[in-house]
Parts: sequence; C-alpha cells; structure tokens
Amino acid sequence: MKKFVNDPKDYVPEMLRGLALANPDTLRYVPEFNLIMRSDAPDIDKVALVQGSGSGHEPAHVMSVGKGMLDAACPGDVFSAPPTDYVYETVKLVASPKGVLLLVNNYTGDRMSFEMAEELSEADGVSVRTLFIDDDVSVQDSTYTVGRRGVAGNFFVMKACGAASERGADLDEVYRIGEKVNSVTRTMGMALTACTPPAKGGPLFDLPDNEIEMGVGIHGEPGRRREGLRPAKDIVEELVTAVADDLPFASGDRVALMVNGLGGTPIGELYLVYGLAHQQLADRGIEVGRSYVGEYCTSLDMAGCSITLVRLDDEIEELLRDPAETAIRVF
Repeated sequence: MKKFVNDPKDYVPEMLRGLALANPDTLRYVPEFNLIMRSDAPDIDKVALVQGSGSGHEPAHVMSVGKGMLDAACPGDVFSAPPTDYVYETVKLVASPKGVLLLVNNYTGDRMSFEMAEELSEADGVSVRTLFIDDDVSVQDSTYTVGRRGVAGNFFVMKACGAASERGADLDEVYRIGEKVNSVTRTMGMALTACTPPAKGGPLFDLPDNEIEMGVGIHGEPGRRREGLRPAKDIVEELVTAVADDLPFASGDRVALMVNGLGGTPIGELYLVYGLAHQQLADRGIEVGRSYVGEYCTSLDMAGCSITLVRLDDEIEELLRDPAETAIRVF
C-alpha cells in the first residue's frame, strides 16, 4: 500500500483537520465528535441539513458542507457508520427552531445510528425528520443494506434540499422535496479495480486485471456479476440501460446526467463515458438538461464510475440551478 497515511486510525481525523484548516472562514471541525459543520451554523432562519455515512467517499459528505448544501456532516471511520452519539451531538450543534433533516444513505449501520439519534433529539424537543436515499439500481436487496443502497444520487437530494432550506422552506417542505428527488433518481456503478482502505493495507477484494465488476457498491459490495473487460461503449450501454429502464425513463424526458468517478479514474475517461452516455440517451429520445462530470461520491481509490439520471421538472431543475458553495466546488 502506498498512501499518505500516518497511523491508519488517525486517517479520518487528520483529513478533517486539514479540510477545516484549508477553509477557516466557512468550516469548523469538532474533533470530539468527528464532525465538520458550517462556521455560521446554527442558522435560526433555515432547516438544518445533516448527512453522515462512513468516510472514504469524499467529497461526500464532509466536502459537501456549505451554503446551499449541508449544514454539517459527521462521518464514521472508513466505510463505517458514524456512532449514534456523534450524530446526536451534530444535531444539537446545528439545531434550528425550523428543525433538522437527516439525510441517510440506505445502509443498515447508517439507518441504526441516525434513527437512534433522531429519537434522542426528539426527546430533547428538537424537530427532526429522517430521509433515506436509495438510488442504486444494481441490487434490490443485499446483505449490506435494507433494500437499495444510497450512492452518488445522494448529491441531488442534498442539492435540492439545500436550496429549499436556503429559501426558507419549512421542515415538511424540505422533506417533501428530498423525497421527490430521491423518487426520480437512479444510479448504477461498475468497478475496474478494487479499493484499498488504509486500515486494511491491501485491496478490499480481488479483481483480476482482465475482469470488471458490474453493479459494484461504493464499499466494494458485490454487484450484479463479474465479467471480462469490454470496450467502454459496451460498459456504458449496460449502465445506461440498467438506469434508464428502472424508473423507467422514457422518450421526451428531460434529465440531469451525472458521470461520477469512484476515486481512481482519470477525468478524461469520465468525459469519454459522459459522451457515450449522452449519445445513448439521445438515441432513446431523452434530453440532457443538466450535466455533472467528476467525483461526487467515491470509493477511496477505486477505478470505475457510476451513471446517475434524475428526471427533471421545473421545480427540481430550478432548485438544482440555485447557487451553492462548498469547500471544493461552487455550483
């Protein structure tokens, strides 16, 4: 393993400390609870948005904290759900009279931590709701989660909810918008290589050079199947077909198209994938209204990508168009 690591157990705290030091005017690091929050939080005039999940998916979620996006993120260790008390303390730090919305990727550990934190927060008199994100079409159920997994499509839920919150919407309205966006968002990913968690010191799973994993999870969970390496156009066609046929998306739809890198894929290859996906959607009569190419929800250093489609309407597109600013991007 060749990584910039001291003691693997310090990997996440040292990353978070560096993130806060690089953004002193906008972010605050609270080491006791392993969280990143906006420096201007809590804001009594808006619903607070909190996301979590394990580390290793950066820029999700700690690098999605900022105006128009999250108010705070409390990650666990690499690929591990945050402890309940970390989530609970995060809610207390950002709680607003307008309430707190917890955005949770649909994994068993994350659900348990956030649901327990919701109960504790409500006992303190905080108005809290929890929204589960489950955009992954590669599996209906798996041993790693309850139902479909939450993957790169979580970005669109964060962005739309963040915009609604900044506009002053109440908790029920922000929740409604998040639920609506989640319901029209679908994702599928594939891996060219395995990833290497710092604490493991080697690849998380074995994937020979001449094989790929279709439908892989962002923690290296098994996908639909393992098969031989194929040309990019064939891989992209399978991803687009799986995503587009699931909702299903239809001729005449206007969509947001995201090609998300999993941490180890050159940006040029992601744009190559985007071009192929864009053409395949055009062949289906589907119009791309908004485009996103880059790393939004990764799996450490895994080479591979995911494709996300969001069916747009006037409300969703307007919210996605609202300005937002995080540590690494201005939207």
